Amino acid sequence: MPPLDGPANSPPDSDPQTTPLTSSTTQEESNSETAVTPAPDQPATELSWDPDAHGVNDITLDDATGIGSTGDGAIGNDGTGGNGSGSGGFGHSDSKADDPDGDSEPAEHGKMTFLDHLEELRSRIIHSIIAVVVGFFASWTYADEIYAALAWPITSVMRELNIPDQLVYTNPTAVFSLYVQLAFVAGLFLVSPYLLWQVWGFIAPGLYPRERHYAIPFIFLCTGLFLSGAAFAYRIAFPATLRFLLNFSKQFQAMITVNEYFSLAIMIILGLAIVFELPVLILFLTMLRVVTPGFLLRNFRYALLLIFFVAALITPTPDVPTMMLFAAPLTGLYFLGVGMSYVVIRLRRKREEES
Repeated sequence: MPPLDGPANSPPDSDPQTTPLTSSTTQEESNSETAVTPAPDQPATELSWDPDAHGVNDITLDDATGIGSTGDGAIGNDGTGGNGSGSGGFGHSDSKADDPDGDSEPAEHGKMTFLDHLEELRSRIIHSIIAVVVGFFASWTYADEIYAALAWPITSVMRELNIPDQLVYTNPTAVFSLYVQLAFVAGLFLVSPYLLWQVWGFIAPGLYPRERHYAIPFIFLCTGLFLSGAAFAYRIAFPATLRFLLNFSKQFQAMITVNEYFSLAIMIILGLAIVFELPVLILFLTMLRVVTPGFLLRNFRYALLLIFFVAALITPTPDVPTMMLFAAPLTGLYFLGVGMSYVVIRLRRKREEES
């Protein structure tokens, strides 16, 4: 019987018993190690990851895709090389999800920082101030004509009541101060379309291309409502107020100073011109999904209370008829805003159904 360890001159790799043992040991060592052992006939392959080859150095902020995106969409887990739509990246935003109304791209492809917004606001304010200054000097040239036009409500009512229609002043600087105020207010009305354009220019970078097409309707709507409010005050509301006041005090001698009269006129005319922008406010709140037509109609009683409160603030007399005169157009404008809100909702639903 030969020895168990084989002949002394037998090579180690020729033993049939030692060969399987060596293979089993090699298999266990291979499973316990994480390094990859190259094949004997192939060169060793070095495991590495080149960030430049995958476009990671090209990560940029993108408003449409979320946090970031790469040139070839290498970072992601959606099966196409990107986490989300578009070119890939850390974000997962869908353009239709970002824009609830279905726009495919944002208005601006760059992201503005807080300082950029402040710089933009500063530029818009400077341009607006320059426009007001230009309007002031243009109106100063026609100060006498502006005075005659603005004095028409009081002079016509005084002639109607057989009261001397000559206004007085009690301070040597009163007339000069009056003309400065008239030129400023007239210049403000003159450049109001440009001021509204500056407002739109400030908010436009945050809008989508379809929404930026509303610029011209926005300017015309705001300007029309502003001038309509001023015309309503000048032709109807202010003369009615003066008629009531002068009738109430006709047993006294009227000595109306120019400064007091024009302070009252500016407060009423400018106040009504501003509150006539109520439909625009409702339109913006609807576009921001803050209010709906149903909400506005259900809460009309609270809106009516607020309307009468505003009318009481701008009405110079405590009588109810004059306050009603101011509150009636505001109520009509409220329902006009409800109608515009309904149109916005209908258009939004139509776009959602088409998408």
